[in-house]
Amino acid sequence: MDKNLLLILTRNPELGKCKTRLAKKVGDGAALDIYKFLLDHTVSFTKDLNVEKWVYYSEEIWENDIWDQNNYQKKLQVGAHLGERMLNAFQEGFNAGFEKIVIIGSDMYHLSQADMEEAFLRLNEHDYVVGPAEDGGYYLLGMKSLNKEVFHNKSWGTDAVLSDTLKDLESGSIFMLPVKNDVDYYEDIKNIEAFQPFLKHIKNDSSTT
Repeated sequence: MDKNLLLILTRNPELGKCKTRLAKKVGDGAALDIYKFLLDHTVSFTKDLNVEKWVYYSEEIWENDIWDQNNYQKKLQVGAHLGERMLNAFQEGFNAGFEKIVIIGSDMYHLSQADMEEAFLRLNEHDYVVGPAEDGGYYLLGMKSLNKEVFHNKSWGTDAVLSDTLKDLESGSIFMLPVKNDVDYYEDIKNIEAFQPFLKHIKNDSSTT
């Protein structure tokens, strides 16, 4: 069995239920299209990774979607908040015998396969690998043994998550990946070329007012 496991937390792409902060500016339809674009991108940089891959759905498991069941094992997130859902996913992975586990979300435009390969590689010499996000959270977390403290007593979605998490990891060695930005708000994508087709209605509205 491959000893490396990638966990991908994903939200079922349904109108009005994903990228809600982004939707306040671009509308539910555009937010859904953008999220589907990000999901496709996540598949593109993970499908050829030579690791085991588990996809955790937020609401229900969809059989026939972009996640090929020959490549991704499908599971359901369990927990009242993000910390619990991540903890349960890591716990399941370590219980199954995996030795290096990395978790990501599914809204990272600036992640690549090379970034993912580096994360697993750095776990050879480090206890933890962390991908810090510009908003004070993190876009990637990897570990070789379960540190439950990381998932408790956090104000999820705030700019204190990264600093509080790093305090919980102080007892081990940490490798920090480059700072990257996830997609939560209009400001995160307004100047990125790939997202312009989804924002035409915004630009047109502003130019006519």
